[in-house]
Order: sequence, then C-alpha cells, then structure tokens
Amino acid sequence: MILGFIYYHPKVLGGVWMAETGLTEEKMKGGNMALVFSVSFVLSLMLSISVMTNVVHQLGVDGALYYAQKDPARMAKAEEVKAMFVGTGEYANDGRSIKHGAIHGIIVALFFMLPILGTNALFERKSFKYILVNAGYWTICLAIMGAIICAWK
Repeated sequence: MILGFIYYHPKVLGGVWMAETGLTEEKMKGGNMALVFSVSFVLSLMLSISVMTNVVHQLGVDGALYYAQKDPARMAKAEEVKAMFVGTGEYANDGRSIKHGAIHGIIVALFFMLPILGTNALFERKSFKYILVNAGYWTICLAIMGAIICAWK
C-alpha cells in the first residue's frame, strides 16, 4: 500500500493514471476511503498468499511425500525429502533469497497479472499507456512482495 501511495501520487504516475482512467480530483475525493483501503488491504493479504506459493518452493512437502510413499525405492528417502521441505535438510533454504523471490514475483506479474489487466483494459477500451502504468505497478509490487516473502525464512 505504501508503494501505491508513491507510485500513484500525482507527481509520479498518478496524473497519467487519472488522465487515462478519466478520473478527476473531485471524483477521487468521493467514496468511502476507509472501505476502499480496508478491502484493498484484505485483497493484498490474499494476493500475498498466492505469491507465497509461487516463490517458496519448499511448500510442496505433501505432494513429495505422497509420491514417495507410492514408490518403495523413494520411501527409503522420504525422511530426507521431508527434511528438505520442512527446513531441516541441506536444501531447505535453496532459492530462499530476495533475488529469487523478486524474479518469481516479476514472473507472476508478467504471466498472470499482465494478461488479466491487459484483457480487461482492451475490452474496456483503455489505452496502452493505461495498461503500462498498471502493469508497471503490479510488476514492482509483486517483485517486492516476492522478495520479502521468499527471504523471510
């Protein structure tokens, strides 16, 4: 939300965004801002859960152990697999860095958020500039979110 305050500030990209959406300062002052920010916060929390499943690869322990149990040869290594995923094995922290999380956040933004935003914008007859402003925000936001989540061990 702090990023949004900066990014969409009229002196940064807020003026461009308002022009592309057709909003005015008067329209922006209307509405229940407490509700807007409260719902936005809840939606951000929901998004962070989704991002977490994309940036932290150690969350797949259930699937790994399920398939290990089906194969006797793998079952012998099940404890090693379990240790790897739950944080006690030598691979428990692989890919748990700011850079890794940021890269995966950018991937989520480009291959998930951009197609959704772009499709909606095209049917709403919004400009390419509108798509770039919003996709740019979400790319930065998800890169930061992914970096924090991934590095937070």
